[in-house]
Amino acid sequence: MALDVEQYYRKYGPMVMRRCRQLLRDEDEAADAMQDTFVRLIRYSDRLEEKGASSLLYTMATNVCLNRIRAAKRDQSDTAGDVLEEIAAVDDHADAVLAGHFLDRLFGGQKADTRTMAVCHYVDGMTLEQTANVCGLSISGVRKRLRTLRRSGLALKEA
Repeated sequence: MALDVEQYYRKYGPMVMRRCRQLLRDEDEAADAMQDTFVRLIRYSDRLEEKGASSLLYTMATNVCLNRIRAAKRDQSDTAGDVLEEIAAVDDHADAVLAGHFLDRLFGGQKADTRTMAVCHYVDGMTLEQTANVCGLSISGVRKRLRTLRRSGLALKEA
């Protein structure tokens, strides 16, 4: 039985918005998360029952917000991307030579396609899934290689 999502939006929208505001502490992010919650409700409305709608929406809103928080933390902790952006923005010839040496040392001990993965993900802005498709690996394989590369880059930068 399909749910009347419009009725749920009117009735439970304020509750969902309060929950999103509480977790995200940002009005725009909360509004986006609320919309995502109701989009998910629409997507799965043919499989859901009308019992416990408020609990369902509260849980869905919580999960949507927590996923957004996790994604934001993951983006902030992506320091290898910062190093590559610094290298790409080099204007001085001497700094460009040093950056080239850094990259040679960084990628010297890595597999050949790791450089391709790094460029696709950090420079071109591809998602892990898109990078995995380009390189012919699984998402977890790409994630593991990029994590190893990030650690190597940080260790090399500190040395």
